[in-house]
Amino acid sequence: MNKNYYSLGLMSGTSMDGVDVSIIKSDGDIEFKGIFNKYFEYNDDFSKKILKIRDKINNTKDLNLYSKELNNIEKEITLFHAKVTNEAIKEANSNIDIIGFHGQTIFHSAKEMVSKQLGDGKLLSQETQKKVVYDFRQNDLKNGGEGAPLAPIFHKLISKKIKVEPPLCVINLGGIANITSIESGEISDLGSQDIGPGNCLIDEWIKKNTDKKYDKDGFIAQSGKKDILILNQALDNHDNLKKKNILSYDTKDFDLSFVRGLSLEDGAATLTEFTGKLLAEATLNYISKLKTKPKKILVCGGGRKNLTLINCLKDNMNIGNLVENIDNYGVDGDFIESQAFAYLAIRSFLNLPISFPKTTGCKHPSTGGKLVNNF
Repeated sequence: MNKNYYSLGLMSGTSMDGVDVSIIKSDGDIEFKGIFNKYFEYNDDFSKKILKIRDKINNTKDLNLYSKELNNIEKEITLFHAKVTNEAIKEANSNIDIIGFHGQTIFHSAKEMVSKQLGDGKLLSQETQKKVVYDFRQNDLKNGGEGAPLAPIFHKLISKKIKVEPPLCVINLGGIANITSIESGEISDLGSQDIGPGNCLIDEWIKKNTDKKYDKDGFIAQSGKKDILILNQALDNHDNLKKKNILSYDTKDFDLSFVRGLSLEDGAATLTEFTGKLLAEATLNYISKLKTKPKKILVCGGGRKNLTLINCLKDNMNIGNLVENIDNYGVDGDFIESQAFAYLAIRSFLNLPISFPKTTGCKHPSTGGKLVNNF
């Protein structure tokens, strides 16, 4: 039997509103047990500060242009992660062998093969007195991959843990949505790609027009009326992005300017329908290329709680009846990603691959991030 490690995973998504913290026990292979999950929210000013710098970074030149500002906010982000890590360890009363630190994605360009996450692994290691694995995407990028999605190997483990037999798919509805296909028990049959916007457009619209951060349960969209003319025009414009054959998106690949001028409710309704239709089409297109078709499609991530979006996704797919909330299997769908990075940290520590040709487009299976031991 392989050695089990206690690992803490940190995930801050594209919504930039806080950090998910998970502690797991795993051998980095087939053993897995969830120990602790908790969400730690950024205060409003800090969240706005991160969003403000993110909006300035539109290309790789901007990374250099705003390097001083990025370094300053990277330190703040890292110290926040250190604070919540120490709180979580204390609250869970758990000994931690290793930390998986995703960092805050500030820029991702599949075209330029550049992915920048803010997070200082050395500083986090120093502040927590723990081994830290961070900068998970760089090896994959060096090996010709797009650096994301990275959770598929964990999706495979979770499906086995909850006894959902392949073939199946897992859709993660975060800021960006991605799909994982698990066609068999073999890693070589593991596939994945981003399929479009998840919550990013809807969240941005709500933040711009209310004091809320997201459309709870999709109620605002449900109370609005979608503008069919604007919707169809936006869907036509999106066809150009699809032709680029991208496996991983950045939030900047999508733009909500087409709903400018609509009321809060109608804008939310139109954006939710736009998102649902894109995801349904991309999911069906992805599944059509699989050798074995899924018997189930499990949904995780914050977007699974947006009932209007989920209903739109189901209504626009002829296999909508296969779509199920992963929570139905006793798993908290909010913490799949943070648990995934705890698991990926163990795999990285053991020099096991975390990305594969059919998940990120890398030339051969690639190991993970940088390991630091700064204490």
